[in-house]
Amino acid sequence: MIKLYDFPLSGHAHKARLMLSLLNIEYERIEVALAKGEQQSEHFLTLNPFHHVPVLDDNGLVIRDSNAIITYLAKKYGTEWYPNDAQSSARIQEWLAVSTKEVSEGPGAARLVNVFGAGLDHQAAIEKSHELLTIIEQHLSSREWIAIDRVSVADIALFTYIAHAPEGDVSLENYPNINAWLARIEALEGFVGMPKTAVGLAV
Repeated sequence: MIKLYDFPLSGHAHKARLMLSLLNIEYERIEVALAKGEQQSEHFLTLNPFHHVPVLDDNGLVIRDSNAIITYLAKKYGTEWYPNDAQSSARIQEWLAVSTKEVSEGPGAARLVNVFGAGLDHQAAIEKSHELLTIIEQHLSSREWIAIDRVSVADIALFTYIAHAPEGDVSLENYPNINAWLARIEALEGFVGMPKTAVGLAV
């Protein structure tokens, strides 16, 4: 059985949980006690020397990084989520890159400050968030999904940290196209959300 090394309030880990659920894949969830430093344990470092969740173990094949995990799951268990043609692949890769940079440095970083007390520049992260959201809002003005003409792993890669942007004091109030896109994802069969959090959680 697939094992997922997870932490409930990690947006990256939520991407993996969401993809597994959307694909209706049974798996064993193993929560990593970040507050106790379990991510630095000898066992966990053999799975991921970068000591981050999530990590997926598919019967001995160990994959770290949320985007690598959701791509792997789509390629193996649900190819409609990641079409193989060159154009679709390129469009998806463009937005996977955005999820690792602009989303991480914007809404992801802003949430880290509020929820986990990270020592980052909160105001700069909020400003980057709105720059990103403005681009995505315009992008979604003439389309329903982020990368291609149907839902794909690109939507899953961007969803969590954008949906939870308000936890980092990044308001979504002025982004109707983004809110409609979020609602479309939440309406998908098999959708599972990430718990909303109060600020100041120490891990």
